[in-house]
Amino acid sequence: MADPVLHFSDPVGPEAAPWLVLGPSLGTSTSVWEGVIPLLSDRYRVIAWDLPGHGGAPAAVAAFSVADLARSVAAGLRTRGATSVHYAGVSLGGAVGVMLALNDPGFVDALVAVASGAKLGDAGAWHHRAAFVRANSTAAMRGPSAERWFAPHTLAHGAELPQRLLDELGGVDRESYSDALAEYDVREHLSAIRCPVLVLWGEHDQVAHRDVASTLHSGLVDGRMIRLSDTGHLPPVEDPKATADEIGKFLTDVDSAHDHSGDERTTDD
Repeated sequence: MADPVLHFSDPVGPEAAPWLVLGPSLGTSTSVWEGVIPLLSDRYRVIAWDLPGHGGAPAAVAAFSVADLARSVAAGLRTRGATSVHYAGVSLGGAVGVMLALNDPGFVDALVAVASGAKLGDAGAWHHRAAFVRANSTAAMRGPSAERWFAPHTLAHGAELPQRLLDELGGVDRESYSDALAEYDVREHLSAIRCPVLVLWGEHDQVAHRDVASTLHSGLVDGRMIRLSDTGHLPPVEDPKATADEIGKFLTDVDSAHDHSGDERTTDD
């Protein structure tokens, strides 16, 4: 079976800079990162991707898993010349990054899991939701998604992007609204991830709350965990500056450690 077909944004930032790949949550598009990208593209070659049937990606022609998505992400980036990347993803996009770090370890230099975990939700609930969407359309998820995605005050403030994401949700292909996370559970394999990992969780997140973030963090060999105040399940939308600041600080530390390690190897030689 062919891996799912994704859509990648045009990369922005210096051509010689390290790659930073940004992954979406289910039901959203590359738009989820639009407030963050300008804050990081001065230092990184930033590219985002869309899930099948979301944003600019064609509809799925078959069911796909988180591992399938990870393979498609890696293949798409390699065709664009990337030999290694920093990766940050929200929810399902974060799970894809975790799987990428597990299954293609030499490709991921650093990982940021935003509002994500080693397991997300219950398999039965994911299957039920996917079936509901197939029967009723993605537009029927607007109300539940508004409650799930955002902190209580976010929509009340009337910001444009949260409302636009909810509008875009109705355009997602119903057959592509996947239950891939139903079978996703890597809790027993986290110690195999060797790259540094930052776990970011939103204070008001009902999906990837503190316990979910802690389970991911506690299984890692090299992990950090940070709470983002006043955010729910989509911190890059609700507080792009804080999200970009934490990602930027983490990646700066990773790049600095890598550079120093290279210097030490050169000296030893």
